[in-house]
Amino acid sequence: MTVLPDDGLSLAAEFPDANLEQWHGLVAGVLRKSGRDVSGAAAEDALSTALEDGLRTRPLYTAHDTAPEPGFPGFAPFVRGARPEGNTAGGWDVRQRHAVADNTAVLADLENGVTSLWLAVGDGGIPVASLGRVLDGVYLDLAPVALDAGRQFAEAAEELLRLYGERGIAGESARGSLGADPLGHEARTGEELDFAPVVLLARRCAEEYPGLRALTVDALPYHEAGGSAAQELGASIATGVAYLRALTEAGLSAEQACAQLEFRYAATADQFLTIAKLRAARRLWARVAEVCGVPAAGAQAQHAVVSPVMMTRRDPWVNMLRATIATLAAGVGGAESVTVLPFDHALGLPDAFARRIARNTSTILVEESHLSRVIDPAGGSWYVERLTDELAQSAWAFFRTIERDGGQAAVLRSGRLRTDLATTWAQRSKRLATRREPITGVSEFPFLSEKPVEREPAPEQPSGGLPRVRRDEAFEELRARSDAHLAATGARPRVFLAALGPAAAHTARLTFAANLFQAGGVEPVTEGTFEDSGATEACLCSSDALYEERAEEVADALKSAGARHVFLAGRPGQYSGVDSYVFAGCDAVAVLTATLDRMGVS
Repeated sequence: MTVLPDDGLSLAAEFPDANLEQWHGLVAGVLRKSGRDVSGAAAEDALSTALEDGLRTRPLYTAHDTAPEPGFPGFAPFVRGARPEGNTAGGWDVRQRHAVADNTAVLADLENGVTSLWLAVGDGGIPVASLGRVLDGVYLDLAPVALDAGRQFAEAAEELLRLYGERGIAGESARGSLGADPLGHEARTGEELDFAPVVLLARRCAEEYPGLRALTVDALPYHEAGGSAAQELGASIATGVAYLRALTEAGLSAEQACAQLEFRYAATADQFLTIAKLRAARRLWARVAEVCGVPAAGAQAQHAVVSPVMMTRRDPWVNMLRATIATLAAGVGGAESVTVLPFDHALGLPDAFARRIARNTSTILVEESHLSRVIDPAGGSWYVERLTDELAQSAWAFFRTIERDGGQAAVLRSGRLRTDLATTWAQRSKRLATRREPITGVSEFPFLSEKPVEREPAPEQPSGGLPRVRRDEAFEELRARSDAHLAATGARPRVFLAALGPAAAHTARLTFAANLFQAGGVEPVTEGTFEDSGATEACLCSSDALYEERAEEVADALKSAGARHVFLAGRPGQYSGVDSYVFAGCDAVAVLTATLDRMGVS
């Protein structure tokens, strides 16, 4: 929106207004030069980017891209925030996760910027009996505690409540979440839990601890199983509705039941999708509360966690950048609590440096970038408002299919939800394999000679339910094969890159081929001759014109020198002596897997 200055002067007053049709014409002209003859709206479609859930990001948004009125912060439908003041008072709650009984690490976090604790308790975490020792020296009336105890939620909650009483913490001063999440636990492990203890906790919190929430609706199991943003939202809303039904049937009012839930979502490095997801989640839950007759109780409490799926094991330092973008998106999206996973999360237990960087990520964004001083800074953006609406519509449709099939528990037990998530992950895996979705440091710009980052192994996570996937898993398997070969033979598998012609002709494709082969742990050799390279395969790198002149001749020479397989970096053609082609959009995982197989790398 353009706001005229007080004197009414508009610098664009002498220029005619542009319209969408003119822009379409300009776009069509540019596309025509690249060989794509499209016009009108088709020109705009050609520049659009497909997202999951059938959504598309268009290259241009205008005032004509309407979306429902988002309302005001702190008021239904809560799209712009659950609280009128947003996070302006002191920034979002910096919530750090701890999975081992390390009181020193807990206190170090709280003394250096962390404002609340997320404790993994029970199986794969801190023993319930050690909770008091872990929280020794912690001011429980100042630092909220969120528990994540799986099947031992009742015992962990009882121990925390005992600590509140033992340390003289008044019920109204206790803050945080007891973390009961039977359906989330079932999604993780396949184990059904009795809901009766959850009802008792919820009733006790409603009566004695108004600042504590008994339940957590954790959407991470669906995100970590490969689900899309809409599937993550739809599954979380279905879980929340299941909990509302159980609590109200047990005698709590709808308003009391809503107050017992906290929602946990993944924040990824796709900043706009994360912003839209958190905004859409609040709108969806506000609709549920409205249908329940308590629209004022529909302010969804949100805990955003940096996505474990995107954290890589190779070149883990890049995870700092991913986490920074995800944290920014979580803050802009309006999450009340944000957990930044340490950059070495995928490798094991984080060290003190990794925890420091994690907590300081939020500190810099809040204290130096002042990100929290504006409520819903993305609000009003035609793109963000439209994406929020489209994502909410897609998530609501997915939620309705879950309800149609009997609810969240039913689709978990029937396997339907697992199938839906697996289908989505299979589609995404194709984009990862073809590097349409690149992973910096893994599938793009890998660093073969990097010094491995080693950490103490983390406690084994609960399993038996939905799978846990990672974006880097296919390439990690290839790199592990290369590492094993290096350990056994003293050298990595190699490929000789045969550059034809001057640097101007071969540099682009030489760089492309080197990146591709290194993504699979295959060392590219560019100096000397094929005979001296120690390689058994070769790849031609040059321009199309030089390929026409010399590809077959050089391929035959390489075969004569002992090359068992000859690649050509470029579009597939019909060159004698060339066995296969590597090009932008090819299935890199399939190419690299076949290459290691031929080289005998097990």
